[in-house]
Amino acid sequence: MARAGLTVDRIVAAAAELADEAGFEKVSLSALARRFGVKDASLYSHVRNLNDLRTRLALHAGGELIDRIAAAVAGRAGRDALAAFAGAYRSYALEHPGRYAATQIRVDQSMVADSPALRRTAEITYGMLRAYGLSEPDLTDAVRLLRSTFHGYCALESTGGFGAPRDVEASWDKTVEALHIALSHWPREARGAR
Repeated sequence: MARAGLTVDRIVAAAAELADEAGFEKVSLSALARRFGVKDASLYSHVRNLNDLRTRLALHAGGELIDRIAAAVAGRAGRDALAAFAGAYRSYALEHPGRYAATQIRVDQSMVADSPALRRTAEITYGMLRAYGLSEPDLTDAVRLLRSTFHGYCALESTGGFGAPRDVEASWDKTVEALHIALSHWPREARGAR
């Protein structure tokens, strides 16, 4: 009965649950086969290999993350949009640590070229940053700043890396405010410069 009910979507959903429960690195075809009560070989008619499964999980989690961010930033601009974006990003990372870890892996670009989730992520992120008057190549630099700041903060927070008695929420608010100031006063790259 379990074998008949297997689909790619069910396998990816189970992988997402397993990632949050045990950690992204524990997601394997064997672990999922045990979860479904089937042999490993039963999964291969739905996913090619572990890399394929992890890529699908990364896209699934990325879609969930951008859906949360999109709902948070809807109708907002400037600092309000940035704070909503940051808050949605952080809450997802802390609530779904395994899924979030999946969003950080490097995936085969040929497998994700037509990903609606990735296109939507770019549209929402770049749209928010355009409200600060940014254009390329500054947009890409700003995206990298936001991603590295949010990821670093969430990674440290999730592992208890902030040991000082300062309230973590207060530090987060200051971080978002500092990013807003940085984006508002972005050092524009001169046209034609590298």
